[in-house]
Amino acid sequence: MRRPLLWLVALGVDVVAGEPPSAVHPVVVAGRLIRALEDGRSSDRASRRAAVGRGTLLVVVPAGLAAVLGWLVERIRPSWLRLACTAWLLKSSFALRALLEAGARVEQLAASGRLSAARAELRSLVSRPVEELDEGHVISAIVESLAENLSDAYVAPLCWFAVGGLPAALTYRVINTADAMVGYHGAYEHLGKAAAHLDDLVNIVPARLTAAALVVAAPLVGEDARRALQVGRRDHGRTESPNAGWPMATAAGALGLWLEKPGAYRLGDGGRSPAIGDGARARRLVLIAAALTTALFVGIELSRG
Repeated sequence: MRRPLLWLVALGVDVVAGEPPSAVHPVVVAGRLIRALEDGRSSDRASRRAAVGRGTLLVVVPAGLAAVLGWLVERIRPSWLRLACTAWLLKSSFALRALLEAGARVEQLAASGRLSAARAELRSLVSRPVEELDEGHVISAIVESLAENLSDAYVAPLCWFAVGGLPAALTYRVINTADAMVGYHGAYEHLGKAAAHLDDLVNIVPARLTAAALVVAAPLVGEDARRALQVGRRDHGRTESPNAGWPMATAAGALGLWLEKPGAYRLGDGGRSPAIGDGARARRLVLIAAALTTALFVGIELSRG
């Protein structure tokens, strides 16, 4: 089965049906396994070596199981059943519709004057403290999340599927999930090291490809490609993550905004304050960038014959 067809079928499932129920969502199941391996132990209650070792198992074991699952599913017979199982599992490796809808919900709440509700809903997109965010910083967080998760939740799974099929896409998603759960400073300082470093490694190319897609997409939705390129190159290193700054800074430039996580970074200096309506602009930009990366993947695969 050609990989472009499989991806387009999975993308169709995402567009039409969205996310599977949590009870049967493969990523949710992987998260439960990660949490079970964590066993409530954090680095403040264990030696550094033990925490790092446990953290390595926490990501390697679920990722290995995901790779094996993908390998087995790609060998299912008959072909119609293989297509159905592959498309379902492949869809679980990315979440484009859910990302766009989450951004829209937060902005709609903010636009209706329900800033407290918008802050609460924002927790589905970001892990930062949200209680004191003003409207500008709420919209900033929406745009940042849309840009970063275009890479993490769509372009990266697509890249890894192109490289290694379903096993690679599922493995990537488990690594990214583990990083989201434990890849933090503080209590998870050592436990999350393996997940954080692996996530940095597997996102090197996707993050930069996402930034490039945002530059190309910008003029197609009436935004500024030159400024996107300039700000992306200038500000990408301001984030602690070696990858997240690329799509976020590029989006800031394309939209002519500053984007700020208070106390951590500020991207797009010289841009104006984010406001109601900028989330919708960011969603259009992200959607077209996703379409461009999909078209690139399909074109490359078809050119191989």
